[in-house]
Amino acid sequence: MFCDTHCHLFKEYYEDIDGILKNAQEHFVNRFINAGCDRKSNEEVLETIKFSNVYGAIGIHPEDVLNYTEEDLAFIEENLKNEKIVAIGEIGLDYHYGKETREEQLILFEKQLSLAEKYKIPVVVHSREATEDTIALLKKYPVKGVIHSFSGSLEIARIYIQMGFLLGINGVITFKNCHLKDVIKEIDVHNLVLETDSPYLTPVPFRGEKNDPSKVFTIAKFVGEVKEISLDELANITNENIKRIFDI
Repeated sequence: MFCDTHCHLFKEYYEDIDGILKNAQEHFVNRFINAGCDRKSNEEVLETIKFSNVYGAIGIHPEDVLNYTEEDLAFIEENLKNEKIVAIGEIGLDYHYGKETREEQLILFEKQLSLAEKYKIPVVVHSREATEDTIALLKKYPVKGVIHSFSGSLEIARIYIQMGFLLGINGVITFKNCHLKDVIKEIDVHNLVLETDSPYLTPVPFRGEKNDPSKVFTIAKFVGEVKEISLDELANITNENIKRIFDI
């Protein structure tokens, strides 16, 4: 059985979250980390962790940097004491659409890294076209976590791994002409976790459909073939990797 370490199980995407979870379990996915990105979604995360096999990450995404308030950060801090909130995330830097807000993003990211250090809780990091700044800030704080939706080079992968982070691998690895599979061939599987980023990044051969946590199994089969290991071995190793980072 596998764990979807990063999905967005919100009402705007799915009418029947209970049905989504049951379908995933029929496809050998039995644990889920629901990741928030703003105040509204963080509140929904707190609703979904009522399911016995759903855990939560709460945080402010860099794309929301101009909309958050200090109250939103206080809300995150207040709810970190919930035993089913296992990380601060999805947080980080995104210069693809938001380079003009670089300074504001750096401040927000640092505030949330500071919370993670204070409460000794992992972080789930979003980094898009911002690798240098992401690494520089992570080096300032003794935190652990996952680099969500990793798609960087082998050199960058090794830097993150040396810093103690796991790499989140999702449907991107199945995309045509994606270089990530070549990177993953050189990375020890003990440094990887699987995720979907549902409802986004649907893997091949389901491109064009809305993604959901059941697709972890599709991603697992692809990664297993790349690493030349069985699905049972991949499940065992990635589940042990998760235990190193998250309190699940």
